[in-house]
Amino acid sequence: MPEVGNQAPDFSGVTQTGATVSLQDFEGQKVALYFYPKDDTPGCTKQACNLRDGFEELKAAGIAVVGVSADDEESHEAFAEKHDLPFPLIADTEKEILTDYGVWAEKSMFGNKFMGIKRTTFLIDEDGVIRHVFKRPKTGEHTSEILDKFGTAA
Repeated sequence: MPEVGNQAPDFSGVTQTGATVSLQDFEGQKVALYFYPKDDTPGCTKQACNLRDGFEELKAAGIAVVGVSADDEESHEAFAEKHDLPFPLIADTEKEILTDYGVWAEKSMFGNKFMGIKRTTFLIDEDGVIRHVFKRPKTGEHTSEILDKFGTAA
C-alpha cells in the first residue's frame, strides 16, 4: 500500500458514464480517491451519500472525489443514479487499481478468509503526492474527515 509522502500510483479507468478518468485529469487539484467494497451495500451507501451531501463543500475546497470498486459500469451507473452521486465511480473489474493501491487484500469475516476490498481513502495533493491515508474511514463522517486532514496536510 502506498504511504504518505509517496507519489500516488497513476490510474485510469472507465466510470459509470462510460468516460475514462485518470489521475492526470486532476493535475493541480486535490483528490480524495476512495476505495469501497460494493455498490449499494449499507456501509458503502452511507459513505457515498455522505460524500454526496458534502460534495459542494469539498468542491469549494478544491477537492475532487473519485470512487473505485470492482463492480462493473452498469452497477456503478445504477448506484450513482439511485443515490444521485455527483462524482465519478471507476469500475476496476480487473482489480488493477485496487492492486496498485494495495486495497485488494485478504479479509476475514466470521473466521472465513477471503479476498476483498479494504475500505480506504487516499488524499492526494496537487502534485500527485499522498498526504493522508484513511485505512478505516468513518462512513457517516467522511466529508469532514477529508476536509480536516486536507486542511492540516496541505
